Amino acid sequence: MAIQTLTAAKPCARAHHIGSLLRTKKLVEKRIAYHSGQCTDAELKALEDEALPALVKLQKDVGIDVITDGEVHRDVYMQGIFESLDGMVMVPNRSFSEFRPYLPYISTFKAMGVEGWTSGYCTGKLRRSKPIYTHDFVTLKQQVAPEDVPKLKVTMCPPTWMHLSHGSEFTYDHSVYQNDEEYFTDVVQAFREEIQELYALGCRRIQFDDPGLCFFCSDAMISGMEAQSLDYKQLLDQHIDVYNRITVDRPADLIIGVHTCRGNMKGIHFTEGGYERVAKKLLCDLDMDVFYLEYDTDRAGGLEPLRYLPPGKHVVLGLVTTKSGALESIEAIKERVRRAAEIVAEGEPKRAYEDALDQLSISPQCGFASVFEGNPITEEEQKQKLALVVEAAKEIWG
Repeated sequence: MAIQTLTAAKPCARAHHIGSLLRTKKLVEKRIAYHSGQCTDAELKALEDEALPALVKLQKDVGIDVITDGEVHRDVYMQGIFESLDGMVMVPNRSFSEFRPYLPYISTFKAMGVEGWTSGYCTGKLRRSKPIYTHDFVTLKQQVAPEDVPKLKVTMCPPTWMHLSHGSEFTYDHSVYQNDEEYFTDVVQAFREEIQELYALGCRRIQFDDPGLCFFCSDAMISGMEAQSLDYKQLLDQHIDVYNRITVDRPADLIIGVHTCRGNMKGIHFTEGGYERVAKKLLCDLDMDVFYLEYDTDRAGGLEPLRYLPPGKHVVLGLVTTKSGALESIEAIKERVRRAAEIVAEGEPKRAYEDALDQLSISPQCGFASVFEGNPITEEEQKQKLALVVEAAKEIWG
């Protein structure tokens, strides 16, 4: 087969990090105090804003190309949008009987003795009546020079998360929405409105954080769905369609990506399994510019599914773990990138090795603090990990 001349993907940095960064001990303690009613929301937010300059400086000092606010204003990575929509009520300690039992994190939590988890329930028509992530973006924007604003990235909850967690039965009141199509129509509208406002404020990079996409890599989850006569292919198609309705007609200079991993709560993972089952559908059918893929352990399987990466899209290989402080070998990182580029070059369609390499970047596999308490890693180890990503990127791409 002839080697195809490719249409270039949108410009993508080489050294990334996913989003969250470790909070200081003072900030962790303040958030704990907030949850116990010992400080106000304004007091917490003031300390978060105070912590932001140091987080930005860390990223700049090590040379990370794309900057986030470290998700410093959140309890957990997915916090933000669903809690803020009219019509959605957050239910504390919601019983796991109203969650899909086959989800990987449910069995993990049950084994830990946890009987419920805070989650949303839709009791009215979903409407975005106020900005959601705009404070975070504007606050971050104030920390950088105007020419660096396009390098800023906003991370957000996946639009499919409530539906994945609870299914059609327990996601929404059926007197409000008769079916998934009605529900998702309003979800899509809310997300589009939020993205449009962020864009108007200067945001040019948005990333959905969706571990649910990796859950489809789990044999245990697929078996659990089949035991309930549920079609995982149909559910995956439905969720891809939701994303595509959100991202359609986006501005040419807006880079939208999705990150997926197998769980990252205080260093704990929830599932395992390679991308083979879902790779072609995700990489080819999901309308994203960038895919941030976990690849730090054998839990993620081999690199072979990258053969489906089409022209015009980009993969960020998550080769550096945030779950421990042990530092990876830079030569091992370079070798895995080389092998990934070979697979992409020999993929569908074939392309020159240089073109394939140009479609790749590197990062840690996930954030350093997907929940505010953070992973079992020190701030110095976090800095070393980020610096390693930058140094490896320089040696690979120059």
